[in-house]
Amino acid sequence: MKLIYELPIEIKKKYPDLLMGKTLLYCVPVDLNIAGTFSDGYVAVTRDYILYLSLKETPEVYRIQDYESFESTAEVGDGILIGRKNDGESYILARFSMRYVPRFKFIARALNQILTLGESKIVSTDEDNICPKCGRTYAQGTNVCPSCINKGDMFRKLMTIAASKWYLYVIVSVIFIAITALRLINPQISRSLIDNYINVQDKTVTPDVKGMLLLVGLMAVIMVSDSLLTIIRGRVMAKAGAEMAKDLREMVYEKIQSLSLGYIGKRKTGDLMNRITGDTDRISNFMVSTAPNVVNELLTMVGILIIMFSFNWKLALIVLIPVPFILIVMRLFRRFIWMLYRREWRQSDRANSLLQDIISGIRVVKSFGKEKYAVSQFQKESKKLADITVYNEKTWQTLFPGLMFVMGIGSFFIMLIGGRMVLDGTMKIGELVQFTSYANMLYGPLNMISFFPRAISMVATSTERIFDVIEQDPDIKEAPNAVSHEIQGEITFDNVTFGYQSYEPVLENINITIKPGEMLGLVGHSGAGKSTFINLVMRLYDVDEGSIKIDGIDLRHIKKEDLNRQIGVVLQETFLFSGSILENVRYSKPDATFEEIILACKLANAHDFIIKLPDGYDTLVGERGHRVSGGERQRIAIARAILSNPRILILDEATSSLDTNTELKIQEALRRLVKGRTTIAIAHRLSTLKFADRLMVIDKGKKAELGTHKELMDLKGIYYGLVAAQLKMSE
Repeated sequence: MKLIYELPIEIKKKYPDLLMGKTLLYCVPVDLNIAGTFSDGYVAVTRDYILYLSLKETPEVYRIQDYESFESTAEVGDGILIGRKNDGESYILARFSMRYVPRFKFIARALNQILTLGESKIVSTDEDNICPKCGRTYAQGTNVCPSCINKGDMFRKLMTIAASKWYLYVIVSVIFIAITALRLINPQISRSLIDNYINVQDKTVTPDVKGMLLLVGLMAVIMVSDSLLTIIRGRVMAKAGAEMAKDLREMVYEKIQSLSLGYIGKRKTGDLMNRITGDTDRISNFMVSTAPNVVNELLTMVGILIIMFSFNWKLALIVLIPVPFILIVMRLFRRFIWMLYRREWRQSDRANSLLQDIISGIRVVKSFGKEKYAVSQFQKESKKLADITVYNEKTWQTLFPGLMFVMGIGSFFIMLIGGRMVLDGTMKIGELVQFTSYANMLYGPLNMISFFPRAISMVATSTERIFDVIEQDPDIKEAPNAVSHEIQGEITFDNVTFGYQSYEPVLENINITIKPGEMLGLVGHSGAGKSTFINLVMRLYDVDEGSIKIDGIDLRHIKKEDLNRQIGVVLQETFLFSGSILENVRYSKPDATFEEIILACKLANAHDFIIKLPDGYDTLVGERGHRVSGGERQRIAIARAILSNPRILILDEATSSLDTNTELKIQEALRRLVKGRTTIAIAHRLSTLKFADRLMVIDKGKKAELGTHKELMDLKGIYYGLVAAQLKMSE
């Protein structure tokens, strides 16, 4: 996100005294004045001052050291930058529309750093949601501007993908050329058949039946050959289409797997599924069906035009009279049609995402008796999609027949002028039939070309969405010099700051070293940052500031495969894949033996309930594990973590779904499990952390307290209050 804009020359000339000798650390635009009316201006920050500069408004100068703190907040309809003084009063220093709120979050943090450190190190790694070329806001779920996209570049990328199956396209091209040649021969044979055998002027000449049969037989051979080549072409195109769709699906899916949770979390599930399935199929169909057909029709059209102009250039020009008009209309409506299909695709994504949410949460829907409400929600989105689709089709079905009518006007003139030439004796009937046949054949390619903008619009939208994912730069990258490392277990947080939106830190200035084999319990109110802490250890996200080290090596310099292999996780939201219990446990170690799986399940206290099931370890758990209870799902997840024999163990509410009796057994198993392993455990029931070596209390994203259970109880701070509150609830 850009935080240093260049001030316009007019402003520099208007306020030379305010800017002279000052280095601008930050300079960002605003579109409102303090009163809240629209007015373009800039907020500039130096080491000592905040400047509001505008060509239309009176400049404002604020001394940074006159304030105690700064904050940027979103109000109703706009955002404000606030400065608080020592007397407790708050003052509005700048006002701006909602699009600038994230940018001023950074500015507020930078100002607070200047207050405390005398300088600011704040930089933005976030991307602007605005097209740098035209200034339009990107549509939700994409970083591509439809107005500025280079369509030619997109199709070149598609051709690069298709190049891997070049031999299939060569075969198709050869078949297309052969079919085109055969179809161009037929009218020539028809002319010869009519003029030389059927409509012979000299009635005294004996009909050449053999010659006529030979021509008819040749026409039959051409028809059969055409049919056979068409069949072969279809089969080759089907193979090419399936191969290309497979390659595209794998490419998009593999890319999604490499992207961070931050990227995936900003996209709807239905949207991503549409890109993997619907968009890839649409592109594949275009590349192996529509595009080759257009090439075939173009070849046919070129051949026909050469023949027609060589035969009678005047009649050929008459045939082409409607073409300029059609090309102009296509040019005028191209962008309009493209925008129509973009709307349809976006609404399709919304409907699919809603459907996926409802099906995934069907138990919640039924639990609250909201079936009718869920149906009405989907009906509403489905109706919107239907309305957009109907509008698009009505628009196209109105435009297309009009173009076809204009295109066919030439044939009336051919019959009129050609018929006159036959009557005058300057043209034979066979020649007129031949010319008319070529004219009708020419209208086929022209029809296809007039249809092409619609196909281009559809595939351009899909291509844009596909490459928006494929070209996305992963947030979590493996360093070029990443090393393999067998983890010993020391974890060090060195001044770590992180936020899912980097302008809003969730964890701030965290410093702690967890020793090998030590169990650290994380304690704090909901939303304090505990889950974020373990997400950073697993490197699901990278820190914004500072570093996390394992055995003294920066996490970012350890091969991700080695890191994931040596970290075992039991998350708060237990997830089981559709399949058997055996497959779910084995997920963390695909080559595990059955004996290893049984041992892991015994350690997790899962073996006893598994063998009582009718199919034992082959019992199917259903989608998301709904066929087993919450406590059983939790124990299967624990067994899955144990199986990989991790050096670092992460437990996020690992016993949250268990009854008291089972929890005691699990705690006993966990005490055996954590020996010799570095363990980070989160629990809201503080009694489950009584065996932790140390406890860290996180409050509002900061390390508030650190020590043993006894030390923190003696401190009588936040931890003491949490324990007291839970004891009171138990009573």
